[in-house]
Amino acid sequence: MEKKRQTATDIVQRIRGGGFTAYFVGGCVRDIVMGRKPIDYDVATDATPAEIIKLFPESLTVGAQFGVVLIPREEGNVEVATFRSDGRYADGRHPVEVQYAKSAEEDVRRRDFTINGLLYDPLKDKVHDYVGGQADIRGGKIRTIGDPYRRFGEDRLRMLRAVRFAARFDFALDPAVSEAIRALASEIHLVSAERIRDEILKILTEGRARLGFELLDATGLLREVLPQVKAMQGVEQPPEFHPEGDVWIHTLMMLEGLQRPTATLALGVLLHDVGKPPTFSVRERIRFDNHVEVGAKMAEEICRRLRLSSRDTERVVELVRHHLRFKDFPQMRRSTQIRFLRMEGFEEHLELHRLDCLASHGMLDNYHLAKKMLEEIPPEEIKPPRLLSGHDLIRAGYAPGPEFKKILQAVEDAQLEGKIQTKEGALHLIRGNFPLTNT
Repeated sequence: MEKKRQTATDIVQRIRGGGFTAYFVGGCVRDIVMGRKPIDYDVATDATPAEIIKLFPESLTVGAQFGVVLIPREEGNVEVATFRSDGRYADGRHPVEVQYAKSAEEDVRRRDFTINGLLYDPLKDKVHDYVGGQADIRGGKIRTIGDPYRRFGEDRLRMLRAVRFAARFDFALDPAVSEAIRALASEIHLVSAERIRDEILKILTEGRARLGFELLDATGLLREVLPQVKAMQGVEQPPEFHPEGDVWIHTLMMLEGLQRPTATLALGVLLHDVGKPPTFSVRERIRFDNHVEVGAKMAEEICRRLRLSSRDTERVVELVRHHLRFKDFPQMRRSTQIRFLRMEGFEEHLELHRLDCLASHGMLDNYHLAKKMLEEIPPEEIKPPRLLSGHDLIRAGYAPGPEFKKILQAVEDAQLEGKIQTKEGALHLIRGNFPLTNT
Protein backbone atom coordinates (compact mmCIF):
# COMPACT_ATOMS: atom_id res chain seq x y z
CA MET A 1 0.00 0.00 0.00
CA GLU A 2 1.35 3.43 -0.93
CA LYS A 3 2.52 5.62 1.95
CA LYS A 4 -0.20 8.30 1.71
CA ARG A 5 -2.96 5.74 1.80
CA GLN A 6 -1.35 3.86 4.69
CA THR A 7 -0.99 7.12 6.63
CA ALA A 8 -4.67 7.97 6.14
CA THR A 9 -5.65 4.40 7.07
CA ASP A 10 -3.67 4.68 10.30
CA ILE A 11 -5.55 7.90 11.14
CA VAL A 12 -8.90 6.18 10.53
CA GLN A 13 -7.79 3.30 12.73
CA ARG A 14 -6.84 5.61 15.61
CA ILE A 15 -10.15 7.52 15.37
CA ARG A 16 -12.01 4.20 15.40
CA GLY A 17 -9.95 3.17 18.42
CA GLY A 18 -11.21 6.29 20.20
CA GLY A 19 -14.77 5.02 19.84
CA PHE A 20 -15.77 7.02 16.78
CA THR A 21 -16.76 6.30 13.18
CA ALA A 22 -14.39 7.28 10.38
CA TYR A 23 -14.17 6.73 6.61
CA PHE A 24 -12.29 7.95 3.58
CA VAL A 25 -14.56 10.38 1.75
CA GLY A 26 -14.85 12.40 -1.44
CA GLY A 27 -12.50 12.46 -4.40
CA CYS A 28 -10.11 9.84 -3.05
CA VAL A 29 -12.93 7.29 -2.87
CA ARG A 30 -14.09 8.21 -6.36
CA ASP A 31 -10.55 7.63 -7.64
CA ILE A 32 -10.25 4.30 -5.80
CA VAL A 33 -13.53 3.11 -7.36
CA MET A 34 -12.35 4.29 -10.80
CA GLY A 35 -9.01 2.54 -10.43
CA ARG A 36 -7.09 5.81 -10.28
CA LYS A 37 -4.40 6.80 -7.81
CA PRO A 38 -5.74 9.46 -5.40
CA ILE A 39 -3.71 12.61 -4.95
CA ASP A 40 -4.85 13.13 -1.36
CA TYR A 41 -6.94 11.29 1.20
CA ASP A 42 -9.70 13.00 3.18
CA VAL A 43 -11.40 11.52 6.23
CA ALA A 44 -14.96 12.08 7.53
CA THR A 45 -15.92 11.22 11.09
CA ASP A 46 -18.58 11.71 13.76
CA ALA A 47 -15.87 12.97 16.13
CA THR A 48 -15.95 16.73 16.70
CA PRO A 49 -12.86 18.87 16.04
CA ALA A 50 -12.21 19.03 19.79
CA GLU A 51 -12.31 15.22 20.02
CA ILE A 52 -9.99 14.89 17.02
CA ILE A 53 -7.54 17.31 18.61
CA LYS A 54 -7.49 15.16 21.76
CA LEU A 55 -6.58 12.14 19.64
CA PHE A 56 -4.09 14.13 17.54
CA PRO A 57 -2.64 17.00 19.61
CA GLU A 58 -0.44 17.98 16.66
CA SER A 59 -3.55 18.89 14.62
CA LEU A 60 -3.73 22.19 12.76
CA THR A 61 -6.99 23.96 13.61
CA VAL A 62 -7.17 26.47 10.74
CA GLY A 63 -10.61 25.25 9.59
CA ALA A 64 -11.94 24.03 12.93
CA GLN A 65 -14.80 26.55 12.90
CA PHE A 66 -16.08 24.75 9.78
CA GLY A 67 -15.62 21.34 11.37
CA VAL A 68 -12.28 20.61 9.69
CA VAL A 69 -8.85 19.96 11.16
CA LEU A 70 -5.61 19.06 9.41
CA ILE A 71 -3.42 16.31 10.74
CA PRO A 72 0.16 16.97 9.60
CA ARG A 73 2.13 14.04 8.29
CA GLU A 74 5.39 13.71 6.38
CA GLU A 75 3.49 12.47 3.30
CA GLY A 76 1.17 15.50 3.42
CA ASN A 77 -1.60 16.86 5.61
CA VAL A 78 -4.70 14.69 6.01
CA GLU A 79 -7.97 16.61 6.24
CA VAL A 80 -10.39 15.28 8.84
CA ALA A 81 -13.92 16.70 8.71
CA THR A 82 -16.73 16.16 11.17
CA PHE A 83 -20.00 14.90 9.68
CA ARG A 84 -22.19 17.88 8.82
CA SER A 85 -25.81 18.34 7.84
CA ASP A 86 -27.30 20.81 5.38
CA GLY A 87 -27.22 24.39 6.54
CA ARG A 88 -28.06 27.81 5.15
CA TYR A 89 -25.65 29.47 2.69
CA ALA A 90 -25.96 33.24 2.81
CA ASP A 91 -23.41 34.21 0.15
CA GLY A 92 -23.44 31.33 -2.26
CA ARG A 93 -20.24 30.02 -0.78
CA HIS A 94 -20.05 29.89 3.04
CA PRO A 95 -22.59 28.22 5.32
CA VAL A 96 -24.12 30.58 7.87
CA GLU A 97 -23.56 28.00 10.57
CA VAL A 98 -22.03 24.57 10.83
CA GLN A 99 -24.43 21.90 12.03
CA TYR A 100 -22.84 18.60 12.94
CA ALA A 101 -24.52 15.34 11.99
CA LYS A 102 -24.18 11.95 13.65
CA SER A 103 -24.64 9.75 10.60
CA ALA A 104 -22.36 9.35 7.60
CA GLU A 105 -25.37 9.23 5.29
CA GLU A 106 -26.56 12.66 6.43
CA ASP A 107 -23.09 14.06 5.82
CA VAL A 108 -22.91 12.58 2.31
CA ARG A 109 -26.30 13.95 1.28
CA ARG A 110 -25.19 17.57 1.64
CA ARG A 111 -22.18 17.10 -0.70
CA ASP A 112 -22.00 18.20 -4.34
CA PHE A 113 -21.96 15.29 -6.84
CA THR A 114 -22.81 11.63 -6.50
CA ILE A 115 -19.37 10.57 -7.73
CA ASN A 116 -17.87 12.57 -4.83
CA GLY A 117 -20.39 11.27 -2.27
CA LEU A 118 -18.89 7.85 -1.69
CA LEU A 119 -17.44 6.59 1.61
CA TYR A 120 -14.76 3.95 1.93
CA ASP A 121 -13.84 1.83 4.92
CA PRO A 122 -10.09 1.17 4.47
CA LEU A 123 -10.08 -1.40 7.29
CA LYS A 124 -12.74 -3.57 5.66
CA ASP A 125 -12.09 -2.56 2.04
CA LYS A 126 -15.75 -1.64 1.64
CA VAL A 127 -17.50 1.20 -0.21
CA HIS A 128 -20.61 2.77 1.28
CA ASP A 129 -22.83 4.36 -1.36
CA TYR A 130 -25.98 6.20 -0.26
CA VAL A 131 -26.39 8.33 -3.40
CA GLY A 132 -25.82 6.09 -6.43
CA GLY A 133 -22.30 7.33 -7.05
CA GLN A 134 -20.98 3.96 -8.21
CA ALA A 135 -23.76 3.62 -10.79
CA ASP A 136 -23.00 7.14 -12.08
CA ILE A 137 -19.31 6.28 -12.37
CA ARG A 138 -20.20 3.18 -14.37
CA GLY A 139 -22.63 5.19 -16.49
CA GLY A 140 -20.26 8.12 -16.97
CA LYS A 141 -22.63 10.73 -15.53
CA ILE A 142 -22.18 13.91 -13.49
CA ARG A 143 -25.24 14.21 -11.25
CA THR A 144 -25.79 16.33 -8.16
CA ILE A 145 -26.79 14.84 -4.83
CA GLY A 146 -30.38 16.01 -4.66
CA ASP A 147 -31.81 19.05 -6.42
CA PRO A 148 -29.17 20.70 -8.66
CA TYR A 149 -30.71 24.15 -8.16
CA ARG A 150 -30.22 23.78 -4.43
CA ARG A 151 -26.68 22.42 -4.72
CA PHE A 152 -25.61 25.20 -7.10
CA GLY A 153 -27.42 27.78 -5.00
CA GLU A 154 -25.29 26.77 -2.02
CA ASP A 155 -22.07 27.26 -3.96
CA ARG A 156 -22.17 28.61 -7.51
CA LEU A 157 -18.63 27.38 -8.15
CA ARG A 158 -20.10 23.88 -8.33
CA MET A 159 -21.36 24.79 -11.81
CA LEU A 160 -17.79 25.09 -13.04
CA ARG A 161 -16.80 22.01 -11.08
CA ALA A 162 -19.53 20.00 -12.83
CA VAL A 163 -18.03 20.97 -16.19
CA ARG A 164 -14.52 20.21 -14.99
CA PHE A 165 -15.38 16.72 -13.74
CA ALA A 166 -17.31 15.96 -16.94
CA ALA A 167 -14.31 16.98 -19.04
CA ARG A 168 -11.70 15.29 -16.87
CA PHE A 169 -13.46 11.93 -16.85
CA ASP A 170 -15.17 12.24 -20.25
CA PHE A 171 -18.55 11.97 -18.52
CA ALA A 172 -21.88 13.46 -19.58
CA LEU A 173 -23.69 16.10 -17.57
CA ASP A 174 -27.03 14.84 -16.29
CA PRO A 175 -29.81 16.75 -18.16
CA ALA A 176 -31.11 18.21 -14.90
CA VAL A 177 -27.59 19.48 -14.11
CA SER A 178 -27.22 21.08 -17.54
CA GLU A 179 -30.62 22.74 -17.23
CA ALA A 180 -29.82 24.17 -13.82
CA ILE A 181 -26.45 25.51 -14.93
CA ARG A 182 -27.99 27.22 -17.96
CA ALA A 183 -30.59 28.82 -15.69
CA LEU A 184 -28.08 29.95 -13.06
CA ALA A 185 -25.01 30.68 -15.22
CA SER A 186 -25.18 34.45 -14.70
CA GLU A 187 -24.84 33.93 -10.95
CA ILE A 188 -21.27 32.64 -11.39
CA HIS A 189 -20.22 36.28 -10.88
CA LEU A 190 -21.04 35.87 -7.19
CA VAL A 191 -17.93 33.67 -6.99
CA SER A 192 -14.51 35.26 -6.48
CA ALA A 193 -12.22 35.69 -9.49
CA GLU A 194 -9.58 33.51 -7.82
CA ARG A 195 -11.93 30.52 -7.47
CA ILE A 196 -13.15 30.93 -11.07
CA ARG A 197 -9.55 31.15 -12.25
CA ASP A 198 -8.57 27.95 -10.46
CA GLU A 199 -11.41 25.98 -12.07
CA ILE A 200 -10.67 27.36 -15.54
CA LEU A 201 -7.00 26.44 -15.20
CA LYS A 202 -7.93 22.93 -14.11
CA ILE A 203 -10.26 22.55 -17.09
CA LEU A 204 -7.39 23.66 -19.31
CA THR A 205 -4.71 21.44 -17.80
CA GLU A 206 -6.34 18.24 -16.50
CA GLY A 207 -6.98 16.75 -19.96
CA ARG A 208 -9.78 17.10 -22.52
CA ALA A 209 -9.64 20.90 -22.51
CA ARG A 210 -11.61 21.01 -25.75
CA LEU A 211 -14.50 19.08 -24.23
CA GLY A 212 -14.35 21.33 -21.18
CA PHE A 213 -14.75 24.48 -23.26
CA GLU A 214 -17.46 22.95 -25.41
CA LEU A 215 -19.36 22.21 -22.20
CA LEU A 216 -18.71 25.71 -20.84
CA ASP A 217 -20.26 27.02 -24.05
CA ALA A 218 -23.21 24.61 -24.04
CA THR A 219 -24.11 25.51 -20.44
CA GLY A 220 -23.87 29.27 -20.93
CA LEU A 221 -20.90 29.62 -18.58
CA LEU A 222 -18.41 30.59 -21.29
CA ARG A 223 -20.34 33.78 -22.08
CA GLU A 224 -20.17 34.70 -18.40
CA VAL A 225 -16.57 33.86 -17.45
CA LEU A 226 -14.75 34.46 -20.78
CA PRO A 227 -16.93 36.54 -23.13
CA GLN A 228 -13.86 37.40 -25.23
CA VAL A 229 -13.44 33.69 -26.05
CA LYS A 230 -17.17 33.34 -26.77
CA ALA A 231 -16.73 36.18 -29.30
CA MET A 232 -14.47 33.95 -31.42
CA GLN A 233 -17.47 31.95 -32.61
CA GLY A 234 -18.45 32.63 -36.20
CA VAL A 235 -15.41 34.84 -36.90
CA GLU A 236 -14.29 33.62 -40.33
CA GLN A 237 -10.65 33.22 -41.32
CA PRO A 238 -8.89 33.15 -44.73
CA PRO A 239 -9.52 29.57 -45.98
CA GLU A 240 -6.11 29.37 -47.67
CA PHE A 241 -4.48 29.61 -44.22
CA HIS A 242 -7.28 28.22 -42.07
CA PRO A 243 -9.18 25.46 -43.89
CA GLU A 244 -10.41 24.21 -40.49
CA GLY A 245 -12.96 27.00 -40.02
CA ASP A 246 -13.56 29.99 -37.77
CA VAL A 247 -11.43 31.26 -34.88
CA TRP A 248 -13.43 29.25 -32.31
CA ILE A 249 -12.97 25.94 -34.17
CA HIS A 250 -9.27 26.69 -34.63
CA THR A 251 -8.87 27.38 -30.91
CA LEU A 252 -10.80 24.24 -29.93
CA MET A 253 -8.53 22.15 -32.17
CA MET A 254 -5.48 23.61 -30.44
CA LEU A 255 -6.98 22.91 -27.01
CA GLU A 256 -7.57 19.33 -28.11
CA GLY A 257 -3.86 18.97 -28.87
CA LEU A 258 -2.71 20.04 -25.39
CA GLN A 259 -0.86 17.30 -23.52
CA ARG A 260 -0.86 18.06 -19.77
CA PRO A 261 0.37 21.62 -20.39
CA THR A 262 1.53 24.28 -17.99
CA ALA A 263 -1.17 26.77 -17.03
CA THR A 264 0.57 29.54 -18.97
CA LEU A 265 0.87 27.50 -22.18
CA ALA A 266 -2.79 26.47 -21.93
CA LEU A 267 -3.91 30.08 -21.42
CA GLY A 268 -1.62 31.20 -24.23
CA VAL A 269 -3.28 28.69 -26.56
CA LEU A 270 -6.76 29.74 -25.45
CA LEU A 271 -6.05 33.46 -25.91
CA HIS A 272 -3.53 33.56 -28.77
CA ASP A 273 -6.18 34.74 -31.26
CA VAL A 274 -8.39 36.65 -28.82
CA GLY A 275 -7.58 39.83 -30.76
CA LYS A 276 -9.11 38.55 -34.00
CA PRO A 277 -12.82 39.23 -33.34
CA PRO A 278 -12.37 42.97 -32.64
CA THR A 279 -9.96 43.42 -35.59
CA PHE A 280 -11.92 41.43 -38.19
CA SER A 281 -12.43 43.21 -41.52
CA VAL A 282 -12.94 42.27 -45.15
CA ARG A 283 -11.20 44.25 -47.86
CA GLU A 284 -9.60 42.39 -50.75
CA ARG A 285 -9.62 39.45 -48.29
CA ILE A 286 -10.33 38.72 -44.63
CA ARG A 287 -7.92 40.69 -42.48
CA PHE A 288 -7.08 40.97 -38.78
CA ASP A 289 -4.88 44.05 -38.76
CA ASN A 290 -2.80 44.43 -35.60
CA HIS A 291 -4.64 41.53 -33.93
CA VAL A 292 -1.47 40.41 -32.15
CA GLU A 293 -1.00 43.64 -30.20
CA VAL A 294 -4.72 44.00 -29.61
CA GLY A 295 -4.81 40.39 -28.42
CA ALA A 296 -1.83 40.89 -26.11
CA LYS A 297 -3.59 43.79 -24.38
CA MET A 298 -6.82 41.80 -24.11
CA ALA A 299 -4.95 38.79 -22.72
CA GLU A 300 -3.37 40.99 -20.07
CA GLU A 301 -6.78 42.37 -19.06
CA ILE A 302 -8.24 38.85 -18.84
CA CYS A 303 -5.32 37.56 -16.76
CA ARG A 304 -5.56 40.56 -14.41
CA ARG A 305 -9.30 40.03 -14.01
CA LEU A 306 -8.69 36.38 -13.12
CA ARG A 307 -6.05 37.46 -10.57
CA LEU A 308 -3.29 35.53 -12.29
CA SER A 309 0.16 36.21 -10.83
CA SER A 310 2.20 38.99 -12.47
CA ARG A 311 4.80 36.51 -13.66
CA ASP A 312 2.26 34.17 -15.25
CA THR A 313 0.39 37.11 -16.76
CA GLU A 314 3.59 38.34 -18.38
CA ARG A 315 4.27 34.87 -19.83
CA VAL A 316 0.75 34.54 -21.28
CA VAL A 317 0.96 38.02 -22.81
CA GLU A 318 4.33 37.18 -24.37
CA LEU A 319 2.93 33.96 -25.83
CA VAL A 320 0.13 35.94 -27.47
CA ARG A 321 2.41 38.76 -28.60
CA HIS A 322 5.02 36.53 -30.26
CA HIS A 323 2.94 33.69 -31.69
CA LEU A 324 3.21 34.99 -35.28
CA ARG A 325 6.96 35.55 -35.22
CA PHE A 326 7.65 32.00 -36.34
CA LYS A 327 6.35 32.73 -39.86
CA ASP A 328 9.40 35.00 -40.38
CA PHE A 329 11.88 32.76 -38.57
CA PRO A 330 13.83 31.53 -41.65
CA GLN A 331 14.33 35.10 -42.90
CA MET A 332 15.53 36.49 -39.56
CA ARG A 333 19.17 37.40 -39.01
CA ARG A 334 20.90 34.76 -36.94
CA SER A 335 21.23 37.20 -34.04
CA THR A 336 17.46 37.80 -34.09
CA GLN A 337 16.79 34.06 -34.24
CA ILE A 338 19.02 33.41 -31.24
CA ARG A 339 17.42 36.22 -29.22
CA PHE A 340 14.07 34.59 -29.93
CA LEU A 341 15.36 31.14 -28.94
CA ARG A 342 16.64 32.38 -25.63
CA MET A 343 13.40 34.02 -24.55
CA GLU A 344 12.30 32.77 -21.16
CA GLY A 345 9.93 29.86 -21.64
CA PHE A 346 10.74 29.48 -25.35
CA GLU A 347 9.64 25.83 -25.21
CA GLU A 348 6.10 27.08 -24.59
CA HIS A 349 6.32 29.45 -27.57
CA LEU A 350 7.51 26.55 -29.70
CA GLU A 351 4.72 24.24 -28.57
CA LEU A 352 2.06 26.90 -29.14
CA HIS A 353 3.40 27.36 -32.68
CA ARG A 354 3.29 23.61 -33.31
CA LEU A 355 -0.33 23.40 -32.16
CA ASP A 356 -1.19 26.51 -34.19
CA CYS A 357 0.19 24.91 -37.36
CA LEU A 358 -1.46 21.54 -36.79
CA ALA A 359 -4.82 23.25 -36.24
CA SER A 360 -4.56 25.20 -39.52
CA HIS A 361 -2.33 24.70 -42.57
CA GLY A 362 -0.36 21.80 -41.08
CA MET A 363 3.09 23.01 -42.18
CA LEU A 364 5.75 22.49 -39.50
CA ASP A 365 8.89 23.58 -41.39
CA ASN A 366 9.58 26.60 -39.19
CA TYR A 367 8.82 24.61 -36.05
CA HIS A 368 11.39 21.98 -36.99
CA LEU A 369 13.98 24.64 -37.94
CA ALA A 370 13.64 26.45 -34.61
CA LYS A 371 13.62 23.18 -32.67
CA LYS A 372 16.75 21.99 -34.47
CA MET A 373 18.60 25.23 -33.74
CA LEU A 374 17.55 25.09 -30.09
CA GLU A 375 18.90 21.55 -29.79
CA GLU A 376 22.11 22.06 -31.75
CA ILE A 377 23.38 25.49 -30.71
CA PRO A 378 25.41 25.22 -27.48
CA PRO A 379 24.05 27.21 -24.51
CA GLU A 380 27.17 29.39 -24.46
CA GLU A 381 26.40 30.50 -28.02
CA ILE A 382 22.74 31.18 -27.30
CA LYS A 383 23.64 33.38 -24.35
CA PRO A 384 27.37 34.20 -24.62
CA PRO A 385 29.21 36.34 -22.05
CA ARG A 386 29.15 40.05 -22.87
CA LEU A 387 32.22 41.33 -24.65
CA LEU A 388 31.72 44.98 -23.71
CA SER A 389 29.99 46.92 -20.96
CA GLY A 390 29.01 50.56 -20.61
CA HIS A 391 32.17 51.14 -18.57
CA ASP A 392 34.25 49.80 -21.47
CA LEU A 393 32.58 52.30 -23.82
CA ILE A 394 33.33 55.16 -21.44
CA ARG A 395 36.97 54.07 -21.21
CA ALA A 396 37.06 53.97 -25.01
CA GLY A 397 36.03 57.63 -25.07
CA TYR A 398 32.27 57.42 -25.66
CA ALA A 399 30.00 59.74 -23.69
CA PRO A 400 27.16 58.02 -21.80
CA GLY A 401 23.79 58.39 -23.49
CA PRO A 402 21.02 56.69 -25.47
CA GLU A 403 23.53 55.62 -28.13
CA PHE A 404 25.03 53.10 -25.67
CA LYS A 405 22.14 50.69 -26.09
CA LYS A 406 22.44 50.78 -29.86
CA ILE A 407 26.21 50.22 -29.71
CA LEU A 408 25.99 47.31 -27.26
CA GLN A 409 23.26 45.66 -29.32
CA ALA A 410 25.40 45.96 -32.47
CA VAL A 411 28.24 44.26 -30.59
CA GLU A 412 25.98 41.45 -29.43
CA ASP A 413 24.52 41.02 -32.93
CA ALA A 414 28.01 40.56 -34.37
CA GLN A 415 28.89 38.18 -31.53
CA LEU A 416 25.77 36.05 -32.07
CA GLU A 417 26.44 35.92 -35.79
CA GLY A 418 29.99 34.70 -35.20
CA LYS A 419 31.71 37.81 -36.58
CA ILE A 420 33.58 38.66 -33.37
CA GLN A 421 34.70 36.62 -30.37
CA THR A 422 36.92 38.97 -28.37
CA LYS A 423 36.82 42.31 -26.61
CA GLU A 424 39.41 43.65 -29.02
CA GLY A 425 37.25 42.61 -31.97
CA ALA A 426 34.27 44.33 -30.40
CA LEU A 427 36.19 47.60 -29.91
CA HIS A 428 37.43 47.47 -33.51
CA LEU A 429 33.84 46.94 -34.68
CA ILE A 430 32.39 49.91 -32.83
CA ARG A 431 35.21 52.26 -33.86
CA GLY A 432 34.42 51.43 -37.47
CA ASN A 433 30.65 51.79 -37.12
CA PHE A 434 30.32 54.38 -34.36
CA PRO A 435 33.18 56.87 -34.81
CA LEU A 436 33.97 59.16 -31.93
CA THR A 437 32.93 62.76 -32.46
CA ASN A 438 35.13 65.64 -31.41
CA THR A 439 33.31 68.08 -29.22
